[in-house]
Amino acid sequence: MEAVPRRARAYVACTVLGALFCLLPLPATRVSWSAVALLALVYAACEQAAARWRVAGTFYPVLLAGAFLLPPSAAALVALPGALLSRADQRPRLPRRGRRAAQLVLGVWAASAVHGALGGRDAVVASDFPYALAPAGAAVLAFCLVLTALDGGLRVLTEHVPLRRAWRGLFVRSLAPVAVHGLAGLMMAVLWRSPYGPVAALLVLLPMCVSWWAFAQYHRERAAHQATIRALVQAVDIKDGYTRGHSERVGQASMMIARELGMDDERVEVLRFAGILHDVGKLGVPTRLLRKDGPLTPEERRVIELHPEYGHEMVRGIGFLGEARAAVLHHHERLDGSGYPYGLVGTQIPESARVVAVADAFDAMTSTRSYRRARPVPVALQELERCAGSQFDPRMVTALVRALVRDGWHPAVTAQEEPRVPAPPAPVAAPARAHP
Repeated sequence: MEAVPRRARAYVACTVLGALFCLLPLPATRVSWSAVALLALVYAACEQAAARWRVAGTFYPVLLAGAFLLPPSAAALVALPGALLSRADQRPRLPRRGRRAAQLVLGVWAASAVHGALGGRDAVVASDFPYALAPAGAAVLAFCLVLTALDGGLRVLTEHVPLRRAWRGLFVRSLAPVAVHGLAGLMMAVLWRSPYGPVAALLVLLPMCVSWWAFAQYHRERAAHQATIRALVQAVDIKDGYTRGHSERVGQASMMIARELGMDDERVEVLRFAGILHDVGKLGVPTRLLRKDGPLTPEERRVIELHPEYGHEMVRGIGFLGEARAAVLHHHERLDGSGYPYGLVGTQIPESARVVAVADAFDAMTSTRSYRRARPVPVALQELERCAGSQFDPRMVTALVRALVRDGWHPAVTAQEEPRVPAPPAPVAAPARAHP
């Protein structure tokens, strides 16, 4: 775990120790081991199915059913086998599985403790509705709070997210799906304690599995869209050797600006796609113009200035991109109305396009090209600040400056070709010579 900060490793170690502490009362607890074994087996099977379907997330109904049926230590044990055998896409896999297992143990333990303290297990045995809903709801809240608190703390230590934003939106986004899983878990627990027994309880999982399968299909479709995006960007990089890697870095800078502005994670991801795809329309521009050594004629410049419209035509059918499509079309507009393709003014320019415009110009100035060296980051930021209000949105420039002060920036050499005939330095309005 060399890539993980020391503080984050200590945080994970404390989480694991806390989970072990929750399991310590287990030997002295009166437990139905058959229920623990069956629930743990079902949960592990669900995790393996999720890995096979490549669905992100955890199958919470089984864990919450355990919290509603069992004492805290025994309920927490249900999560261990499935979590330790779950999929881990990044290395090191074992510590990541251990961290996730510890989080689930703590979350289930808290849910079971709250549920039991409110008399929930008696209400489950008696099938006492609607009184069984209140303890179950409180248990779901405790489960969500523990998981989001632990996830937010880890974000602070590994992603250097400011404390004021680390937990923003995490609890609210997770509560609705976990509440649905909690209702399914409560139904399982009630049926488990009814004369119908565990077999009837497990039948509750069938509609959940069908919904997971449908979500897996959607996930595959989204992955196919993303693969298409990557292929388009690679095609642009191959066609325009001057800006190889530029799109990925503009996506990164756009994401930094969006986070600094306090946008939620879903919108940050859309802005990253906007940055990655902003130049995809260059596929419609003749290669000879993109690679021309000398200055462009007015006619040639007008042809290149069509690339935002070409790009918009290419991506407008990709529904999940949302406002990223507007950024592709309008990222060369200027606040004073002198940009293209439509000469929009001020707030007529979509916010996503104003973000990408700043990220695009910044990376163009700080990247080494075959015809000029990169400008230092402070010089590039001074130029952006000088043009704020006329060309760039001052809010976006300020957000980028703050993000760079905190996280830094390391531009890479993007052109791997032999040096060509030098060209005069490009102004900020056209930071790349063949990229008006």
